[in-house]
Amino acid sequence: MCENEIGTIVIHECIAIHSALGPGLFESVYEVILARQLQLAGLEVKRQVPIAIKYNGMVFDEGFRADIIVNDKVILELKSVEKVIPVHKKQVLTYLKLTGCKLGYLLNFGNDIMRTGITRCVNGLEE
Repeated sequence: MCENEIGTIVIHECIAIHSALGPGLFESVYEVILARQLQLAGLEVKRQVPIAIKYNGMVFDEGFRADIIVNDKVILELKSVEKVIPVHKKQVLTYLKLTGCKLGYLLNFGNDIMRTGITRCVNGLEE
């Protein structure tokens, strides 16, 4: 399954979850539910995945944790905030560069309407 096909499923599930639960819950609640729904949709899901940082010939295991990685191809960064700020998108773009993944989503469940809380980020993905 290609990145864009995975992305379509992710967006569908996010909208369904947000429609059922609404905004305002903790990020961790949306994360556990989204992960399970993606698994039920037949996708491989990893939560809180540690990603090492490589710098100047050294490897640091304490890099960061990706909220969700789907099929080892798509990174999902979840938020439940009133407003996404530019650094949140930069964070996803950096995660994509460090992992070599080509597609990521910044998903803000804090928005009143989920569609406006979805930011698609790409790193060399051919459309």
